[in-house]
Amino acid sequence: MQRAKLLTLLLLTLALQAQAQIGGQRGFSFLELPNSAKLAALGGINVTAGAHDISMISANPALLNKEMDRQLSLSYIGYLADIKQSSLAYGFSSEKCGRWAASINYLNYGDFVQRDPTGMEQGTFNVNDYTLSLSHAREVEAFTIGATAKVAVSSIAGNKAVGVLADAGAVFKHPEKDFTVGLAFKNVGYQVKAYDGGERQQMPWDAQLGITYKPEHMPVRLSLTAHRLYQFDIVYLDPNAPGQLDENGNEVKEEKKLGDKIARHFVVGTEFIVSKNFQVRAGYNHLRRKELRLDTKAGGAGFSLGAMLRVRNFELNYGSAFFHPSGATHYVTVGTNTSTLLKKKRSS
Repeated sequence: MQRAKLLTLLLLTLALQAQAQIGGQRGFSFLELPNSAKLAALGGINVTAGAHDISMISANPALLNKEMDRQLSLSYIGYLADIKQSSLAYGFSSEKCGRWAASINYLNYGDFVQRDPTGMEQGTFNVNDYTLSLSHAREVEAFTIGATAKVAVSSIAGNKAVGVLADAGAVFKHPEKDFTVGLAFKNVGYQVKAYDGGERQQMPWDAQLGITYKPEHMPVRLSLTAHRLYQFDIVYLDPNAPGQLDENGNEVKEEKKLGDKIARHFVVGTEFIVSKNFQVRAGYNHLRRKELRLDTKAGGAGFSLGAMLRVRNFELNYGSAFFHPSGATHYVTVGTNTSTLLKKKRSS
């Protein structure tokens, strides 16, 4: 217990030392995108709802547990304009080395036409981002402490930027009740190589705190996650946006409201447990809704839906997240336990 308290204090100190900024010139912003169907369906930010889904270690490395041993997960995401994302994660452990997980995340923006200053076509080039990650977690009584080391690369027509980053987290699971508290510090690091001729950018770091609770006699699991904990006011109001006219015909600009400032820090996620082989999920991200809505309408921006279906040794997860009123982004994650597959092959 004492070791767990010291490690948690170390994580808090790390967060206070990091630079607290939102928006602006932050590199590798793709690291903030959810890369699995479950995480997307729960609102895109969640540090406590791990269970046996190995893909959730991208949300919090402390979610890595014994149920994820030899779990293999493959995710595919299709964005608008032929932008595609895929990720692979695998968990493993040994008596000497402890519990580990390795993952790859790849984002391809497609091919672009390259032109000279006069507009003449000179061929095509591609743009992509990817990360290589290695995670480790240890249990200390009811606590789990985890960390992820990763290398992030962004490439535009062969011109690369490279960053070295780390995630750190802690999870407390109640020994008797289905109650979990999680804390995670995401993407703390340094850009070791900038684009040619460019300046080094800050990393998209974040501090997140959340809880997940399932009432004893209800088939539902509820999650509430707070993010951007290092800065209270994350509301941006466009100074050039037209205001409303008052009764005297004077323009009145929109003002920041306390309730909106608080709500933008929270993401709500829900899992409806129909059976052990089927679940329905839903989430709401207030910051996403406020920032990505249109002036005239918001549509489904900020909302997300999903489901899990388990068939024999395979688990299929689907998520649909509305980033913008124009439509939804679709996520598909397939997971399986490789040890079960190997046993079947040997027996046959």
